[in-house]
Amino acid sequence: MTLIQIVNMNERIKELEKQCWSHRVDGVLVDGHLHFDTQKFAELIVWECMKICEDVMKKDNSALACWSAIKGTFRS
Repeated sequence: MTLIQIVNMNERIKELEKQCWSHRVDGVLVDGHLHFDTQKFAELIVWECMKICEDVMKKDNSALACWSAIKGTFRS
C-alpha cells in the first residue's frame, strides 16, 4: 500500500469519524466534553460496506467484486 492510498483511505475514515463525536455517552449527556462513540463508528463502516456491496451485486453477483469495491472505496 502506498502513502497516497493510505492518505485516501484515511480521508473516507475521517469523514465517518466526524459523525461519531458527541457530548452524550449511551444517550446520556456527560461532563460537557466530547466523547467518541466507537459503536456508531463501527456501525457506519458496516453500513457503508453494505451499501457498496448492494450496489455492486446488482451488476456482478461476485464476492470478489464486492470486496474490490469496498477496498477501492476505503483505499482510493
